[in-house]
Amino acid sequence: MVNIGIIGTGFMAVQHLKAYAQVPAARVVALCNPSGRNLDGNFADVAGNVGDSALLKLDMSTVRAYRDPAALFADAGVDLIDICTPTKTHLELCLGALGAGKHVLVEKPLARTSAEARRIALAAEEAQSQGRFLMPALCIRFWPAYQWLKQAIVERTYGSVLDARFRRVAQAPGWGHGHFLKGSDSGGALYDLHIHDVDFAYYCFGRPQRVTAGGYPKVSGAIDHVVSLFHYTGGPVVSLEGSWGMTEGFGFNMAFTVNFERATVDFDSGRGSDALKLYLAGRLPETVVPPGTDGYVGEIEYFLEAIQQGRPPQLVTAADAVAALELCEAEERSIAVGQTVEFAPTHS
Repeated sequence: MVNIGIIGTGFMAVQHLKAYAQVPAARVVALCNPSGRNLDGNFADVAGNVGDSALLKLDMSTVRAYRDPAALFADAGVDLIDICTPTKTHLELCLGALGAGKHVLVEKPLARTSAEARRIALAAEEAQSQGRFLMPALCIRFWPAYQWLKQAIVERTYGSVLDARFRRVAQAPGWGHGHFLKGSDSGGALYDLHIHDVDFAYYCFGRPQRVTAGGYPKVSGAIDHVVSLFHYTGGPVVSLEGSWGMTEGFGFNMAFTVNFERATVDFDSGRGSDALKLYLAGRLPETVVPPGTDGYVGEIEYFLEAIQQGRPPQLVTAADAVAALELCEAEERSIAVGQTVEFAPTHS
């Protein structure tokens, strides 16, 4: 059993709490929020853009409540600190939790900048030498449809990938306004939403040589709509779109379309049970239903298993999270100068 303390009690904390309830190896023993909000276990006022909408009421009789993160870190009964706080707080909290000898699961983006993320990665490397692990919560790598796609790419099930398009668009977030809608804190949709697809493209195809992007601010003062092209020598053609620029009422949609040599794969979250479709020449379109529930459960199951087995997580690392931030920064530079930029990561 892994004892978990969650810091932050907003939308992402709720999604993690619901996921922990489905993982037998997990036991939530502490909550922390400096404001005191939701420390009574009542999350009825918390909403977001993905996951089920069921109201959550946590039994606090066996859960300790803290307002001071340092007190949470000092709790000897906590093995893992799950950081679900605004991005600008991640550096201090990650360093504090690792310094206290805890495992750390930290929501994306790992930090507000790649420079801060590299500091976290260095601390995580040192902690790993002492048997403590940090994993960024880049949940799309664990989302069933995306896992299915990754396997098809790696195994070349339908031949090579010719082109891939990833899309993640939404109306402006209606929760956490103080953070999300202040671009200097959140980075806007580019860093908070679009980074999921940036990371997944990196996961599937590696580091692009160049990045071309266009975009604009709308609700946060930072880039809230971005369309990018990742250039890979010899292919594939990879494009990505991310947005908080949709009109209220649009909701949220994530999708991808990938053309292989012998098939087209199309995923659209708006199609419900028919979300993932496979098109093969001479055959009727096929609905694919990959195993698994959602990326939150998947990432948590994977990380807790790694902790229990004493092995560092490999499917997603702090270095991966740094690379995703560097790519977002390259997109931001491309938008600023209006031209293609070389992607030259500064981490080793």
